[in-house]
Amino acid sequence: MEGETAQAQGLYEAEVTVGSQGESERNAAFGRALAQVLGKVSGDRAAASRPGVSQELRRAAQYVAGYDYRQDEGVSGSGAPTFQTTLVVRFHREAVDGIAAALGLPVWPEPRPKPVLWLAIDDGSGPRLVGLNHNNVARPVLQRALQRGYRLGLPRGSAAEQAAVGAIWRGDAAAIARLSAQYQPPMQLIGKLQRAGSGWRADWTFVDNGRVLSQWTSEEADARQAMSAGADGAADALVKRYARVAPVGAPGDYRVVFAGIGSSDDFIRLSSTLQGMAVVRRIAPVRATADALEYELELVTGLPGFRRLLDDDVLVEVEGLVDTGTPVFRMVR
Repeated sequence: MEGETAQAQGLYEAEVTVGSQGESERNAAFGRALAQVLGKVSGDRAAASRPGVSQELRRAAQYVAGYDYRQDEGVSGSGAPTFQTTLVVRFHREAVDGIAAALGLPVWPEPRPKPVLWLAIDDGSGPRLVGLNHNNVARPVLQRALQRGYRLGLPRGSAAEQAAVGAIWRGDAAAIARLSAQYQPPMQLIGKLQRAGSGWRADWTFVDNGRVLSQWTSEEADARQAMSAGADGAADALVKRYARVAPVGAPGDYRVVFAGIGSSDDFIRLSSTLQGMAVVRRIAPVRATADALEYELELVTGLPGFRRLLDDDVLVEVEGLVDTGTPVFRMVR
């Protein structure tokens, strides 16, 4: 609608900065956007480096449901206006879920919890709680949580909550969990941020239903980066506890028969299909008959992953006349 600003809203949408609205720039940005989405869906910050994923990123345009551009205006250090073009991309949910399942990426199910962020900051004038009315202060950690596929909430900042700064500072997670009982879910990300030499240090504790799941420390030159590490640590703890990997089989070498190969065009079509599948790492011919080819395929995630990424418009699995244990796929004409 007129007046609306395009922005990424859910797990299957992403924003990337582009230099222009040209097609080549847009197609490259689609890959970066899909990497973001796979990271959010799986909760794995290294999702883009998983085996087979880079091949799917190169085909990201095939999975795009729609896109828009947004012009963001800012101000440079000299006071001059600046303009930045942002591409907002929406992907087909079924396609992204299929990639994750086929390549063995964990899937962090929805709905996702919204832990309460109890953050105390001491910039040299004593520790203070960051409440809802000071949400801009916590924006780096709140934004990083969104990039990891979940949201963080802030306490309202009542007098009793402000007085809890001491408990945060001495690491009394149980006291904060009791104070946070009025909020749902019963999860807390507790952090204390303070100056450390010329930089900043943040100590973090993530609590789920009264149980400490993880503790870590981030030291950075920039306070915003130290804060962002809190969202990363909480996401890692949540993924470890709640994400699940679909059964895809073990990586290795598998014999597969492809039937209905009656011409050189069929052979080229089959080769192109196999080479385009992210789960296929290597193709080695084993045997040829009048209308079939037997290959040994090195698969990233086994036959279940291969079947999930199979294009039914090209190949369909059929039952062999003799049960040899080797799956047979017939070319669709």
